[in-house]
Amino acid sequence: MTGKTFLNNLANGKVDIVQLFLEQLEELQMNYCVIGGLAVNAYADPVASLDLDIVLAIENIEKLVEHAGKIFSVEKFPHRINLLHSGSDLRIQLQTDSRYQSFIDNAVTKKVLGYEMKVAALEDVLKGKIWAYSNVERRKSKRQKDLADIMRLVETHPHLYDLLPQEIKTIVD
Repeated sequence: MTGKTFLNNLANGKVDIVQLFLEQLEELQMNYCVIGGLAVNAYADPVASLDLDIVLAIENIEKLVEHAGKIFSVEKFPHRINLLHSGSDLRIQLQTDSRYQSFIDNAVTKKVLGYEMKVAALEDVLKGKIWAYSNVERRKSKRQKDLADIMRLVETHPHLYDLLPQEIKTIVD
């Protein structure tokens, strides 16, 4: 089974919305990068996720939402915009928190579950996971997943340990 088939089966995908979305980004010539759990999968053994977290240049978000709104339903939240499709359970989440903007410039092209896409640099993926874990307003289950992602990255790339805050080093040790 290919990575694409696995992800689409996991997401009950009748439609390959990842490919649809990537094609829209290409058509609009928008620079982006993948963050979150799927980005971790680019650097460590894959773990299933129904979220595709993306960072776009702030000035491109509304244009993409307008364009994507022809295919996806749109839900807006304080720090993200979700794009949903009735043909899949996968959620495309556009991150609107400005802290992630610099990740775009450092992104590298990687293959993630069969899709070639721009992924945040390893250190940026870790930084984003640290921010997510440190957000005490997030659900505890999400924070635990963030911590597990941090640990997967550090186990696969031990030099990242030095970049961890002391609070997380204590947990990891």
